[in-house]
Amino acid sequence: MTSKRAILLIEDNPDDEELTRRAFKASNISNRLIVARDGAEAIDFLSAAGAFAGRGAEDDPCLVLLDLKLPKIGGLEVLQKMRANPRTRTTPVVVLTSSTEEQDVIRSYGLGANSYIRKPVDFTQFMEAVRILGLYWMVLNEPFPYPHA
Repeated sequence: MTSKRAILLIEDNPDDEELTRRAFKASNISNRLIVARDGAEAIDFLSAAGAFAGRGAEDDPCLVLLDLKLPKIGGLEVLQKMRANPRTRTTPVVVLTSSTEEQDVIRSYGLGANSYIRKPVDFTQFMEAVRILGLYWMVLNEPFPYPHA
């Protein structure tokens, strides 16, 4: 069942979105990839509000890949809102960001991130990082049993 659940990528950079798609495809990770391009859209999707009102719990993602530097609402606030919401409290969140700020690492873990990964600048390294990330969370990790209210 987990292999059919969607992955939510919260990312405003179209190049990083495309690299993530390519890395998942190259790794045969067939989960549907849903993209939110800013923090407000991500919060609406995760809480089934706004344009996503009425979205069922069966469409909740099994994994969130979260950039920190987002338009409208930053990634740390998205993470904080996720952990405060019973619907998303246990959803695995991997911060996938270019930030090199130690304070971002500390705050991400403090707010409940499951992992923090700095995006490699090099194309090949980025593809490999996303491939390993996908394989760990989609194949090796034992997910929290759903539904998870």
